[in-house]
Amino acid sequence: MLSNNQFVRVFALDFSKAFDSIKHEPLLGKLSSLSIPDGIYNWIEFFFSGRGHCTRFGNDISEIAEITASIVQGSSLGPAAYVVTAADLRPRCDDNVIIKYADDTYLIVPSDNSDSRTEELRHIQAWADSNNLRLNAAKSREIVFQTHNARRKMIQLPPPCLDIEQVDRITCLASSSTTA
Repeated sequence: MLSNNQFVRVFALDFSKAFDSIKHEPLLGKLSSLSIPDGIYNWIEFFFSGRGHCTRFGNDISEIAEITASIVQGSSLGPAAYVVTAADLRPRCDDNVIIKYADDTYLIVPSDNSDSRTEELRHIQAWADSNNLRLNAAKSREIVFQTHNARRKMIQLPPPCLDIEQVDRITCLASSSTTA
């Protein structure tokens, strides 16, 4: 993208407690539209059904409440369930890109499309709302990469977008830091 643009904006988006927020019913609806064998679908549906939780405080135990959201911590279905949930999250503008890895999501907006950034972030917020997820702007970050020519010409970088902090270093996908 940098070969055709003066800069590229990358938004590293944070969804708070993503695995804890996935609702079972919409997840199963998305799974049912996939081409998977009935036996596997039924096994996954059984895995998510009939789960409950109660709380003990001293000698008192609460009523059992049905769990209709959340993926069991440490289960191998967690990342896959999130991937299925996030499969329909796509950019609104053709030249923008969304990259997803487990619950990490990156929105990439080239300078030629920079005016679309607010629309894209609002679209992602609406998608998150409809999927019982919370986009956490306080933990999300933006980094702007620019070409060497743009640096030499002292191109004015775009201002931060919405409430997302603009930084000069981020950590991606549990790998090393990247600097602009």
